[in-house]
Amino acid sequence: MPAIQSEALKQLQTRLRSRDCHVGIYGLGYVGLPLALRFAEMGIKVTGLDIDPHKVAQLNAGNSYIKRITGEHIEDALNNGFSATTDFAQSTHVDAQIICVPTPLDQHHQPDLSFVTDTVDAILPYFREGQIMCLESTTWPGTTEELLKPRLEHMGFNPGSNCALVYSPEREDPGNPNYTTATIPKVIGGITESCLELGQTLYGLAIETLVSVSNTRVAEMTKLLENIHRAVNIGLVNEMKIVADKMGINIHEVIKAAATKPFGFVPYAPGPGLGGHCIPIDPFYLTWKAKEYGINTRFIELAGEVNHHMPEWVVNKVAEALNQHRKAINGSRILVLGLAYKKNIDDTRESPAVEIMQQLQNKGALIDYSDPYVPIFPNKRDYHFDLKSVTLTPGTIRSYDCLVLATDHDDYDYAQLQECSPVIVDTRNRFNGANIVKA
Repeated sequence: MPAIQSEALKQLQTRLRSRDCHVGIYGLGYVGLPLALRFAEMGIKVTGLDIDPHKVAQLNAGNSYIKRITGEHIEDALNNGFSATTDFAQSTHVDAQIICVPTPLDQHHQPDLSFVTDTVDAILPYFREGQIMCLESTTWPGTTEELLKPRLEHMGFNPGSNCALVYSPEREDPGNPNYTTATIPKVIGGITESCLELGQTLYGLAIETLVSVSNTRVAEMTKLLENIHRAVNIGLVNEMKIVADKMGINIHEVIKAAATKPFGFVPYAPGPGLGGHCIPIDPFYLTWKAKEYGINTRFIELAGEVNHHMPEWVVNKVAEALNQHRKAINGSRILVLGLAYKKNIDDTRESPAVEIMQQLQNKGALIDYSDPYVPIFPNKRDYHFDLKSVTLTPGTIRSYDCLVLATDHDDYDYAQLQECSPVIVDTRNRFNGANIVKA
């Protein structure tokens, strides 16, 4: 790799290598906050920037708003020089600007990069030579080159000459006890080789394993492939579940048996649908971009269609379960267990549990939920429930006509739930018994 030529980037490399540098993290959510804490843990000065003043106030007071991150973690970071702010003018003081903001879909199921472009546009008035900008948000291949690079060039900056620009996709897996921000390998692609070299030095301060690729498009496509791989295989096993159910076959027994093959098979668990910010959304970033090249990604879109309809499958199973007890959904009291999109976390983004609640309510059900990680139903763009998590006692459980296990948190007393409920619709294969309906 050729040596960095410009004086501005040589000075940046020196600051990074000496660890006498200042990192800015933009977006303090499930991705940005753990990354900020990791840099702070390694003795790097970090400023977190977010447009939400409540988050900023919470962090500066030593409090956490993410269940798996404790107040002690925040206090340790503050003691190591971490601070949070809503003032984007602070961007001029940092050496690295790492962007970790959401990339959702709009109401037409099209990519919405407004959070990324708004963040970059807020940074640019304070951008200066000798800084490195890093995008971590999941997006379509070409975003860094086609949206970020021209914005920098319009302001007189030339990535690879007087500044650096890289793409390094986030790979956070909330609730996974085996991998942390520090230990998940980091894929990095640069606009130029000197940009890549600086990106390696930056992330090497906090991440144990770096995986360098030839350019930003490869890095962007890597993240999409990872999540599309999961989406397609989950769609496959969800479709297999429906077929097996119609044939009177236990799909979970099938998967367990198939998994004994020591090669050529990877087990995936069926469920009530896809949740989280990545798997339900990321495939559509590629399908949208592929149309620019005249390609229809039929395989990806079919998997998305299967997964999209799984909440409806669950609702139909609830109707069957209640019908066995001579009841209808309309007027029945139904308790949904688990609002988070996966177990043992508090993240409800794109959770299929919420769509199940909405569909049941639309059919006249009286809906409640219980989730030890989500005490109050969060604000959402498309769903509005004025609810708080129900405390589970034998009395409250018996008051419901049906329970729906949407998220199998380890905190639940499964024996008590089964003993006290007349019928449970189980989407996670945690129960067995006469009063259990598998969905």
